[in-house]
Amino acid sequence: MRRKLVAGNWKMNKTFQEAEELFDELADSLKNGQEQSDVEVVVCPPSVYLEMAHDLGSDEEDETQVFFSVGAQNVNEHASGAYTGEISAPMLASMGVEYCIVGHSERRRYYGETDSLVASKVESLLQCGISPIVCIGETLEEREAGKQFETVERQLKNGLFHLQPLDFVRLVIAYEPVWAIGTGKTATPAQAQEIHAHIRNVIQEQYGKAVAATIPLLYGGSCNARTAPELFAQADIDGGLIGGASLQAEEFLKIVNSFD
Repeated sequence: MRRKLVAGNWKMNKTFQEAEELFDELADSLKNGQEQSDVEVVVCPPSVYLEMAHDLGSDEEDETQVFFSVGAQNVNEHASGAYTGEISAPMLASMGVEYCIVGHSERRRYYGETDSLVASKVESLLQCGISPIVCIGETLEEREAGKQFETVERQLKNGLFHLQPLDFVRLVIAYEPVWAIGTGKTATPAQAQEIHAHIRNVIQEQYGKAVAATIPLLYGGSCNARTAPELFAQADIDGGLIGGASLQAEEFLKIVNSFD
């Protein structure tokens, strides 16, 4: 059975004090067992807060008791070198980071990230034992042109299908309809299920049914506590990559509790 996963992408938000307060709120609630125990919670704050997230996300007396996992929002494809301002996978691994978002539409749009670069970043993360959360999805123009299936298939093939099966199963894939990010628009549950099912079928064609059945597919388009229950009830949606709604503990934890 595929694991359920909800990841919060804070993007470029929160001061140090605000981040600490939110980490504490999340940890306290998760520690008290108020959320579904079979859902993995991942918090992806700005990189300057990753160490604090790791420290506050587990019991200080028993580090094996983890309240939430920690993910980064980006990584450089190189392991080290003269790349001012960048962060490498070995650096993330040394801080206990378990996940890293790769290929987010904002990185593709504002920083020119290509499928080829996504492939390199994925390889770098896997070499360091970090699970990539790989984002794919179509723009409004592509959807209106009926190219949404073609777009996600191309992104999968160009960015991920060079991987061996044992590496591919370590991925999490997040479908983000670019036209729904930060706009308040959300794909209908039927639209979301249709394209998630297509993604899983494309994976199955490449790697077989057993591999396709293990990959968590997340919905990442302006998901909130109101829309999450119906989205998460779909057969091929295993959780969400949450943006703005992850910046408030109460709202985010409601989403974590949105599974049947």
